[in-house]
Amino acid sequence: MHIQINTDKAIQGREDVARFVEDAVTARVGHFAQRISRVEVHLGDENAAKGGGKDKRCMLEARPEGLRPIAVTHHDATLKLAISGAAAKLRAALESEFGALGARKP
Repeated sequence: MHIQINTDKAIQGREDVARFVEDAVTARVGHFAQRISRVEVHLGDENAAKGGGKDKRCMLEARPEGLRPIAVTHHDATLKLAISGAAAKLRAALESEFGALGARKP
């Protein structure tokens, strides 16, 4: 499973952020690694220097082998919370998708 990280210009500490993303995604969906070719990560700070409430955004898009892409987005007050929230949402979405596939098998 390849993890591709994209950030906007307002994201600081890209190396630390990349490590956190890889750890969070692997911890939440690593058990699906054989079934996912790639996870694209898009990080953004929607208010940039202005600050604000839940302005950090993490969008994750998983590319399961032979299936349509599955995307989730989470907004939160910090980038780490946004990443963790999106990773949890992605795990739930993948469990739902793969569980539905298992239920359809004869």
